[in-house]
Amino acid sequence: MVDWKSQAEIIQDGASFDKFMHVLLGLYIWEFATSFPFDWQFISGKRRFKWPLIFYFCGRYFLLFALIGIAIALNVTKPVNCQALYTYNQIFGNASIGLASINLSLRTMAVWSQSWKVVVPLVLVICGHWALLVHGIVLNAAWLPGQGCAITKTNNTVLAATFIYTMCFDCGVLILAGWKLGITPAHRKNRSKIVKLIFDDGLIYFMVAFISNSIATTFMVLNLNAVMSIIANVPAAIASTIVACRAVRRLTNYTSEGAQIFGTTQASTLAFHKSGRFTRGDMLSMNEKKAEGVHVQMETFAAAPGEVSPSELSYIRYDAAGRIIHTTDVDTLDIEANSSGELKPPNLS
Repeated sequence: MVDWKSQAEIIQDGASFDKFMHVLLGLYIWEFATSFPFDWQFISGKRRFKWPLIFYFCGRYFLLFALIGIAIALNVTKPVNCQALYTYNQIFGNASIGLASINLSLRTMAVWSQSWKVVVPLVLVICGHWALLVHGIVLNAAWLPGQGCAITKTNNTVLAATFIYTMCFDCGVLILAGWKLGITPAHRKNRSKIVKLIFDDGLIYFMVAFISNSIATTFMVLNLNAVMSIIANVPAAIASTIVACRAVRRLTNYTSEGAQIFGTTQASTLAFHKSGRFTRGDMLSMNEKKAEGVHVQMETFAAAPGEVSPSELSYIRYDAAGRIIHTTDVDTLDIEANSSGELKPPNLS
C-alpha cells in the first residue's frame, strides 16, 4: 500500500503536480486564444458592451492571471516572496470560481425577469459563497531551499466546504431555471430554440462543474498529503470557468444573430423583447417565411380577454425585409386556424 505521507511520495506527487499544472495552463491558453475573437468584438467597439459581461470578462481573465502566477511559483529558481505570490494566486483563482457561478445565476435571474423573490435569495447565496472564497485565501507559504515556493499551511476544511457550497449553489440555480422554463414533457414540446439553449447549456454547465468539484472535494476530504489535497482544485476552477464562459458566448451570439422573442410575465433581457405585462395567457408561436428566404421565429403571449388593454400590450413584428413593425393591438394580427387546428402565419404582403 502507498504511504502517502512519506517524503519520497510527496516529492513524487509534487513533480506530477508541476507537470499537470503546465498541461492545464496550455489547455486554458488554447481555449482563451480560440475564443478571443469574441472578446475583441467588445474591446474594439464592434459590439455594444452590456454590464452582465463584466462577470464574464473578470472570470475569464482572473483565471488566466492565476494560472500565470502558478506557473511562476512552480518555475522560480531564486528566493521570492512566496507568501505574496500564493496569496495572489488564491485571490484570482477563488474569484474565478465565484464568478463562474455568478454567470449562471445571472441567466437564472433573467429567466425569472429579475423577480425580487428570486434575485434577493440568489444575492444572499452569492454573498455567502464569496465569504467562503475570501476565507479560503488565508494560507501560509514559504521558500524552501531545494524545493522552491511551497504551501506550508492551509485549511482543508474551509476549502472542502467552499467546493460543496459551490455544487449546491450551481444545483439550486439550475433547478430554478428549469422550473421557470418548464421541465415537464408537455412544456418541452412548446420550447423555443433560445429556451432550449438556456436550459441545455445550464444542464451541461452543472454536470461539468459538479463532477469537477466533486473530485476536488474528494481529494481534500481524503487528505492524503499536502500535494494530493489540492491537486484537483485548479482543474475544477478551469472546468467551471470554461463551461460558464462558453454558455455566455453561445447565448450572446444567439440573441445577437437571431430575431426571436422570449416572452415572460415581465420584461426580459434574454433576447429581442418588448415589454409586456401579463398575469395569465397562452403562448403563441408563429413562423413567418417569405419567398426571399427570410425566416423569423417569434414567441409572445396572448392575454386572456379583459386582462390587459390594447394600450398596455406591446410587442415586435418583423417583415420579410427584416424591418420592425410595431403593433399595439393583438387583433391586428392576421392569424387563422386551418381544419387541423394549426395556426397559419400572418399575411405580411
